[in-house]
Amino acid sequence: MESAEQAARADDITLPDGTMRVLSFGSGPVHAIAVHGITANANCWRAVARALPAEWTLHAVDLRGRGHSAALPGPYGFDRHATDLRDLAAALGLSRPLLVGHSLGAYIALLTADAYPDVFGAITLLDGGLPLPVPPGADLDQLLAVSLGPAIARLRETYPSADAYVDFWRAHPALGPSWSDDIEHYVRYDLTGDPGALRSRVVPECARQDGRALLASTERIAAALSRRAGAVPVLRAPAGMFGEPPGMIGDELAARWQSRLPNLAITTVPATNHYTIMFAPAATAQIAAVMTHVAGRDGG
Repeated sequence: MESAEQAARADDITLPDGTMRVLSFGSGPVHAIAVHGITANANCWRAVARALPAEWTLHAVDLRGRGHSAALPGPYGFDRHATDLRDLAAALGLSRPLLVGHSLGAYIALLTADAYPDVFGAITLLDGGLPLPVPPGADLDQLLAVSLGPAIARLRETYPSADAYVDFWRAHPALGPSWSDDIEHYVRYDLTGDPGALRSRVVPECARQDGRALLASTERIAAALSRRAGAVPVLRAPAGMFGEPPGMIGDELAARWQSRLPNLAITTVPATNHYTIMFAPAATAQIAAVMTHVAGRDGG
C-alpha cells in the first residue's frame, strides 16, 4: 500500500474545546479509525496502514492529551475519548467505520463501540481489550504507581536533540532489536519543546487519569465484550513491554476470558512484543487480514 502511505495527510478536526489531529492513510471507500496506546501517538499505525488493501482508508487519531492533540484539555477517561471519537466520525462523514485499537486504545475502541453502536461497526483489538485482573479492594493509585509510574516519569524527561531521543528508544530492549523507519517516524513524531530541552508531547496527567480509569473498569469492560454480536478478534503478543514473556495478555488471562466469553477470537501473533506487534511486517499483515475479514462480515 505504498501509494496510500504517500497520500497520508494530517487534518486538525475541530472539537468544542480545541482541535484533534488525525493522520489519514489511503483514500479507499472502506474506513477505519485507529486508536493508539496510553503514551503513544497516531504515527504508530503507519506500518499497519501500509499492510491494508488499497480500498482502505485508515484514520489514525492523536488522542486527547497526546501527539498534536496534546492541547485538548482534561478531564480524560473512557467517556471523554468515546465522545471525541464519535465527534471525529461525524466530522469525517464516516458511516459505521471499523474501530481498531492497540493497548489502551483497544479498551477505548471497545467501550466507544459499546457506547455508540449506531455510529461504529466492527472492532479489532490489539494486545489489549481484556479485563485486567485487579484484586477486589486494591489501592488503584498504588497499582498505577507500580505499573505506570516509570512511563509517566519518562514523560517529564528532556532531551538535548531529536537524535538523543531516538537513541533512547533504540536502546529499548523491545524496540532496538527490531528498529525500522516506521519506528523512527513514530518516535520523532512524539517530540516537542525548545532545542536543547525536547520532550514527549504526551501530557503526564492524561496517562495517569486513563491508567486509573482502566484499572477501575474491569466489570465495564467485561460487560461491553459480552454485548458484542459475533466474534471479537483479539490479537496478542507473546512478549511484553520489555521484549520478554509474559505478554500483556498472558496465557492464563487469555484462557480465562476465552472460557467465559466464547465470542472472543484470541490469536497469538508469533515473535512479537507489545510494541513490535504494530511494526513487524508479518504482524501487520496478520492485523490487516483480520481487519479485512471483520469489516466484510460487518458489511463494510
